[in-house]
Amino acid sequence: MNGLSQSKLNLNVGLMTLSRLFINTSTRMVYPFLAIFASGLKVDVSLITMALAISMAASALGPFLAPVADQYGRKTGMLLGLGIYLAGTLAVGAFPNYTTFLLSILLGNLGNNLFASALQAYLGDIVPYEKRGLYLTITELPWALSFILMIPLAGLIISHMTWYAPFWFLSGLIAVMIVLIILFVPNEVPATPEAQTIFGDLKKVLTYKPALIGMTMGLLIVAANEVVNVVFGVWIQDSFGLQIAALGAASAIIGFSELAGEGVTAFLADHLGKEKTITLGLILSSLFVLTLPWLGKTEVGALVWLFLFYFTFEIVVVSTLPLMTEVIPAARATMMALFIASQSLGRALGDVIAPHLYKTGFWLNAAACLVLNILAWLALSRIKLVRQPKSSDN
Repeated sequence: MNGLSQSKLNLNVGLMTLSRLFINTSTRMVYPFLAIFASGLKVDVSLITMALAISMAASALGPFLAPVADQYGRKTGMLLGLGIYLAGTLAVGAFPNYTTFLLSILLGNLGNNLFASALQAYLGDIVPYEKRGLYLTITELPWALSFILMIPLAGLIISHMTWYAPFWFLSGLIAVMIVLIILFVPNEVPATPEAQTIFGDLKKVLTYKPALIGMTMGLLIVAANEVVNVVFGVWIQDSFGLQIAALGAASAIIGFSELAGEGVTAFLADHLGKEKTITLGLILSSLFVLTLPWLGKTEVGALVWLFLFYFTFEIVVVSTLPLMTEVIPAARATMMALFIASQSLGRALGDVIAPHLYKTGFWLNAAACLVLNILAWLALSRIKLVRQPKSSDN
């Protein structure tokens, strides 16, 4: 693996994975505690969902900063992302109001996009394509673990302190991770045969058809999830009257489903193939969406449905990452930043339309998810890699 020892790689991946656990928490905790944050800020729930949409759209600025990781090293890109994230959590912790809350999730998403794209480019540089699915899946585990470990903890902190107390906690954790990454992660600057500029890297990706198709696929996949994700907490409260502690438990169930999906992906992506695994996930997700009218009638059935829905989505979204790292290797960090930005735009789209769909009924959110899944599969079928890796991915 490019001369890097296995123990050193494991240490680096461990630090990056732990960093992502803390980063993901501030974004993910908004969803189950949507009504709690709205009450603490004394605003309508619609303003919180609008803040989510604005932050997702604004985080699409990430690609303009991500080429830093292509030019000055992956470590530099990761530290920049963590610094931006920390600025947001400190702002809302020190001055808790709607403006700083919006700023916090905006900077949190932007920082996450920068950190993740630099991390994914780092793994793309040093891990062979046929093994990359495993390592990228490991760094995606925090997405699920944040729901299992951190969201219930955030619920306890909110219950015993105040709605913005978790942001203090997260600020301290991220500060520690910045120090550890400075100390232990080497700054690998990828060697390229040509001089690069920020806009040159962006142009290289944005004028390449497979990259654009991949970004479209990413937008559609995440929008499909978000039209459900953004209202699931409200749906459970409206349907079954669950309160803060129960919402935390529901979040943990979703976290376990995502963790299971990531575990399956770690095996399938490298053995079955990236494209086939994505296709399988989209088919299963679409089939489970169709079961909502039956499973969604009871509290237990609703939780089972959420488990299956998030399980299949996680297989899909994690499997796209190793595929996209190989679309344009010459500008890997920029490609991944644009791909993550497309996913952020997908979340923004879902955040905007989900509450309007929900007014008619949660079944309409599920129907929109099904349509978007089908469109995502059509986009996937048109992606071609520059070189065909020596694996079963074709």
